[in-house]
Amino acid sequence: MKNESPLDFTIAHNRDEFQKTIEETNVRISQGHYKATPLIGGKAITTPHSEISIDPSDPDQQIGEVWYANKEHCDQALKSLREGAESWSETPAAERADILRKIAQGMRERRNELSALIIREAGKPWKEADGDVIEAIDFCDYYAHEMDRLAPKHQTMDVMGEGNYYFYEPRGLGLIIAPWNFPLAIPCGMTVASLVTGNATILKPAEQTSIIAAVFAQIVLEAGVPANAFAFLPGDGEDIGAYLVDHIDIDVICFTGSKGVGLDIIRKASEVKPGQRNVKKVIAEMGGKNAVIVDEDADLDEAVKGVLYSAFGHAGQKCSACSRVIIVGDAYEPFVSRICDAAKDIAVGPSQNPETFVNPLIDFESQQRVLNLVDEYKNEHNLAFRGTTPHKGYFVPPCIFTDVDTTSALWNEEIFAPVLACCKVSTFEEAIHVALKSQYALTGGVFSRSPKNIELAWKKFRVGNLYINRSITGAIVCRQPFGGSRMSGVGSKAGGPDYLIQFLEPRTVTENTMRRGFTPELI
Repeated sequence: MKNESPLDFTIAHNRDEFQKTIEETNVRISQGHYKATPLIGGKAITTPHSEISIDPSDPDQQIGEVWYANKEHCDQALKSLREGAESWSETPAAERADILRKIAQGMRERRNELSALIIREAGKPWKEADGDVIEAIDFCDYYAHEMDRLAPKHQTMDVMGEGNYYFYEPRGLGLIIAPWNFPLAIPCGMTVASLVTGNATILKPAEQTSIIAAVFAQIVLEAGVPANAFAFLPGDGEDIGAYLVDHIDIDVICFTGSKGVGLDIIRKASEVKPGQRNVKKVIAEMGGKNAVIVDEDADLDEAVKGVLYSAFGHAGQKCSACSRVIIVGDAYEPFVSRICDAAKDIAVGPSQNPETFVNPLIDFESQQRVLNLVDEYKNEHNLAFRGTTPHKGYFVPPCIFTDVDTTSALWNEEIFAPVLACCKVSTFEEAIHVALKSQYALTGGVFSRSPKNIELAWKKFRVGNLYINRSITGAIVCRQPFGGSRMSGVGSKAGGPDYLIQFLEPRTVTENTMRRGFTPELI
């Protein structure tokens, strides 16, 4: 496959077309065009409870109304999916793969509109929003390709008088619980993985980004997924999310979000209820506290650029983001000085502004939590840099702490914001030790010109995705399959060759081929 190319915003035509679509989308938003309702059996359902989705850059701006599903709607959706599950599972894999390619095409045709909605509802800057959309397209194309590879049964061993075959079947009903930070790419990737493997599927989007998820759900149905093979249920995660996780009809749960919620899902899914037919499979990606090591001989220009993007892109709201920098020896003082100087020049502002680099946090609760943490941490650590922010919107200033105690909460707890902690070590070996002294093991990075130390990082810096002499965010489907270990999650890497297998059950059939005659009259 070929990955979808990002838009080059240095080209005037691309900028103009993108800006035009943002303006057109803004008009549709102002006219109340966008909304999110439960989709059950292909029908939109208006419910008694609704919330307003708002723009994090300007909370006075409404994006659309979201009608929340309740437990009764969950039961209706499960009934519909149970009725359609067998038919969808028996749909030829090639047809399911072709539907994914149609979903990809549907997103291509609305690419800039989808990006504009992400800018408005999730608060992502231009480049980040476009990247979100093309990653979703890549997931569809790649998983379609992977299903074509996995679908045929194959002979395990050639034995005279016996046929032995290995093949895959769907697990049953899939539940997708999606995050808000990649409001299209991640829910799309998880959903289409479940669908293409033949599982009737429920998508429960994040409350903060239900509008963009609703547009994706429409594209899924328009592409040809049967109405009784897919349901869309916006709502409160603590209410319907927990209810669906506990439900006996759910066979596989795919979750991306916080460690606390992920571990709770794993615990609840392990409890077998009366009438439950299957042990639930859980795929959970749960975050990181990712470190970049800057070696003594590193190219500091590249290191500063890579760390800035990794730490402050999308305001640090990526599970792959850099939140710790470990600098070796004499590189410490010049690196700290240069990254603080560079941070002064990054643009903090509303997501619609094309020059914006650091956008707002997703909501008021997140903003207040992080601002309180920064106030707490500055009493315990050296706050070497604190940026400025607009007065309106859920902004948090980019912050760089130096000489940070590696036993502190600032160093060890995920913040999910543009907050960077730096410390100094004596040797490269010590830097790897400090980097791995974490409950998480998602991403990591190294800036070094030493072949010996780069080789050591390959062997010893055991994280899910290790990046050498580049930024540590922006994994591309197929090129850099994404996922970690330890408390960063359970399951195989998204966008990789093992991912779809998690949604499938393998079967083996052995047939004695030394027949003792046939009974054609019974055929």
